[in-house]
Amino acid sequence: MFMSMRIGLGFDSHAFKPGVPLVIGGLRIDHPEGLAGHSDGDLLLHALTDALLGAVSAGDIGTFFPPTDPKWKDADSSVFLKTALEEIALAGYKIVNIDCVLVMHRPKIVPIAAEMRERVADLLGLDLKCVSIKGKTPEGLQQDGTAVAHVVALLEAIKLPHEHKKLTAEADVPTDADIDGVFSTVVADAHNMSALGRKRNPFSTDDLT
Repeated sequence: MFMSMRIGLGFDSHAFKPGVPLVIGGLRIDHPEGLAGHSDGDLLLHALTDALLGAVSAGDIGTFFPPTDPKWKDADSSVFLKTALEEIALAGYKIVNIDCVLVMHRPKIVPIAAEMRERVADLLGLDLKCVSIKGKTPEGLQQDGTAVAHVVALLEAIKLPHEHKKLTAEADVPTDADIDGVFSTVVADAHNMSALGRKRNPFSTDDLT
């Protein structure tokens, strides 16, 4: 049954690591340590990607971007997010709002939350008021060297042209051209899917990026 509203929950965690840049929410942050990971370690974009994919039951980030593929080594996590946006558009939904919580001792999120919100809103094509990012410290938890992200995303159904509704309901494996056609109704700048990680294989629940 087609639902007018859907909710997705995303979670990710990464250990801090010296000698790598720190990137959170697509924003490079001045800090002596970055986050370890197969890609750029951007735990906020990873959790956001999982929240969007989960909302439309499309699997998880490891489904599309397995760490066994060297193609995604040190990859910009905005690529992962673009694929999630493709998936929700294909399913006939758009984002209403997102709520994010970052849990870490350092760096302090509050002083950079406004800039981070702007960056995430830009990546999602959302109004700033639709993006919430909060910073918390892990009081009483033994995770001094770890950063954690929680994301909740609310989606609502969009009105698609009749032929795109038919595609969503009936197509087994849509072509890249079909996907770009649907996505162009939501985002003005449709792009070539060949560089992204679209897969239709059974997904693994391992959070490996």
